[in-house]
Amino acid sequence: MKHVLVLNGPNLGRLGRRQPEIYGTTTHDQLGELCRQWGEEIGLVVELRQTNHEGEMLDWLNEAADDATPVVLNAAAWTHYSWAVFDACAQLVAPLVEVHISDPSQRPEEFRHTSVVTPYAARVIAGQGIDGYRQALESIAALTAQD
Repeated sequence: MKHVLVLNGPNLGRLGRRQPEIYGTTTHDQLGELCRQWGEEIGLVVELRQTNHEGEMLDWLNEAADDATPVVLNAAAWTHYSWAVFDACAQLVAPLVEVHISDPSQRPEEFRHTSVVTPYAARVIAGQGIDGYRQALESIAALTAQD
């Protein structure tokens, strides 16, 4: 079974409590269980991680690059301004799928309409709620089927 990292950035550890009208009521722990379950159903071993610390995210992306591990990435706020995340994503060799619970292009804040991750993503899934993670894992499975 293929190992996949699902990496979540700042404030996503507060899922279920943080702006449920935008992000839903599923908690981060529940998301982890769903991702592991969805992954298992399609032959993936999913490891979910969340951090509010950019350096830790960079370490995880560097680890994924070194180990050729596919990544599902919700960089959250870092999506819109972190050149360090941009550089870390540039070195990934296994597929990267970018996911957003809401659709940043539909949000009122203009700065949210761009992403530093997108140039390196094989696919971007936005505005699908928590189900976007299932879709991202299915994309990883399809992209790595030849391995």
